[in-house]
Amino acid sequence: MIKIENLKKSYKNLNILNNVSFGVENGNFFSLLGKNGAGKSTTIGILMSLIKKDSGKIFIKNYDMDNDSEKIKQLIGFMPQEYNFNQFETVAEIILNQAGFYGIKKAEAIKRAEKLLNTFDLWSFRFNTGMSLSGGFKRRLMLVRALIHEPEILILDEPTTGVDIISRRLIWNFLKKINEKGTTIILTSHYLEEIEKLCKNVAIIDKGSILINTTVSKLISKVNNKTFIIEIDDESKKQETITNKSIEITIEHNENLNEKLEYLIKKNIKIKNITTKSNNLEELFINLIT
Repeated sequence: MIKIENLKKSYKNLNILNNVSFGVENGNFFSLLGKNGAGKSTTIGILMSLIKKDSGKIFIKNYDMDNDSEKIKQLIGFMPQEYNFNQFETVAEIILNQAGFYGIKKAEAIKRAEKLLNTFDLWSFRFNTGMSLSGGFKRRLMLVRALIHEPEILILDEPTTGVDIISRRLIWNFLKKINEKGTTIILTSHYLEEIEKLCKNVAIIDKGSILINTTVSKLISKVNNKTFIIEIDDESKKQETITNKSIEITIEHNENLNEKLEYLIKKNIKIKNITTKSNNLEELFINLIT
């Protein structure tokens, strides 16, 4: 679906992208992960023709961006980090005007807008100005605007930054559904939990270079240590001076979990449940960039 080859970008004497190359298969949920200034937004900006590359090639559905940029724009929906809609327009006007840019007839645009605005609980705000919405609802509006032309590819640059938990979960669930139906999604995010829950593949970028490009599951498997949460029985707290309902145990690659559990059992601590703590990707990310 998307192929990026040897992408370079610099400002004056500062190299922003250094031969960045990666591909995204049709129907994939792909993440570009990196700290601030790593080159994520520059890469996305070039993909969206908002930033001019110095060199390199980009192909989307076999279209060459250098020659077929207008055809490519029809394929992509884009949700940037910053609010870039006219905040004095109403929610309905913002969406219908966006539909007009893609040549969607008004009757069809109204039908699509109603469906999407209802999905994101925005229908009752359709006559409110964008300025009057809360931060979370503005994010939802940005996503609706990116989806109004039913793009085959959705590019999201930090889509849930600063939103409330309810908005984040609503966006996550929606993205999962459209990805399962075939929409190819590229996501940049600072939320490592977001990438673990949503993405199939991930490329880690740092200082303008791709450090690793693999599946999320393979990336997590590279972590040496694993943390387990041991839920204990209430009776254990009566026999031992334990105040918490659970114990965290970290196992290094050369250690055995059974030995840790046997120690707890010898202490008359009754184990009710064992779960794996989801902090693996964060640990690996920190190790890679430091």
